[in-house]
Amino acid sequence: MVNGKASDMNLDQFKPKTIYVTYIAATPDKVWQALTTADITKQFFFGRRIEIELQPGGAFRFWQPDGKLDVEGKVVVCDPPRKLAVTWRVMWIEEMRKLPECLVTYQIDDLGKVVRLTMTEAHQIELDEKMLEGGRRGWPVILNNLKTLLETGSPLPAFDFMGEAKPALDEMKEAARKFTEDA
Repeated sequence: MVNGKASDMNLDQFKPKTIYVTYIAATPDKVWQALTTADITKQFFFGRRIEIELQPGGAFRFWQPDGKLDVEGKVVVCDPPRKLAVTWRVMWIEEMRKLPECLVTYQIDDLGKVVRLTMTEAHQIELDEKMLEGGRRGWPVILNNLKTLLETGSPLPAFDFMGEAKPALDEMKEAARKFTEDA
């Protein structure tokens, strides 16, 4: 939504599968800027750089540090500094590229000296829980990195949050492969 307009996409088809809420001692404008500015996303989103056209239907991409396309989609809702919703398709994992896009929404609520940031990942199909594992491991780290960056000026120190996740990643790929073969 920009100036009260949202894209023509039917959002009712997307059902929330993952929801995280975090409270950040920052202004809504600072949170919005962090979510939509390449130099800032690189600091809290595993080195990924956002590229976004802030209007409904605008292009949305995340680029990995090596320049490889990570995520691709379109802006669905753009209501600065309150709400941003984008379609989201993981591009760097072949099996995930073939799945229908999901919808990632950031709701920014001004609570005075604190912002409540609600991130929702919604899907238009039923997915095996294994296919949601990557996001469920990654989103808490991303959002805590954002919170720490905005409150302290530095993100969390690097750590291996996916250390024991290799089997989970392999299961996620296999579940996605089976889903697309059966479709």
